[in-house]
Amino acid sequence: MPATPVSVLYTPAQRARRDATAWTLVQGVLAPVQFLVFLISLYLVLNSLQTGEHTDWALGSVVIKTVVLYLIMVTGAIWEKVVFGQYLFAPAFFWEDVVSMGVLALHTAYLWVWWQGLWGATDQLLLALAAYVTYGINAAQYIRKLRMARLQKPLSNSPAPGAQAIL
Repeated sequence: MPATPVSVLYTPAQRARRDATAWTLVQGVLAPVQFLVFLISLYLVLNSLQTGEHTDWALGSVVIKTVVLYLIMVTGAIWEKVVFGQYLFAPAFFWEDVVSMGVLALHTAYLWVWWQGLWGATDQLLLALAAYVTYGINAAQYIRKLRMARLQKPLSNSPAPGAQAIL
């Protein structure tokens, strides 16, 4: 039975660029910061929806979460350009970028209705929850890719098929 081909996330050259760029560190710092902002905001949003209290804090927290999202998306696009040669939709991160566009669209829609005062607070918070669900899906995609990258052995250290290791 033939072996199933393993999907390679990074070529050796891409791995070298990833490891050499400061944008990898920027992403490594911003991702947990964004997740922490998300958790705080999620708590505030859910608490406000449940109790009706601190609604202004909840609405403002979504704005802060959205600003951090924009920051990580812009720096992530730069990272993708450095590593893969294109700002978005590199084959290795195509579906993550597609879902990211939905996340951005929902967060941007939230900013618009918040800024314009078009909807009531409850509807704004429900829109924020929809944005947060898509963000959660997207975060899971990236965590999966991070795990894949950690498990992927560098291609340059792999023996050729059929080669024997020298002890």
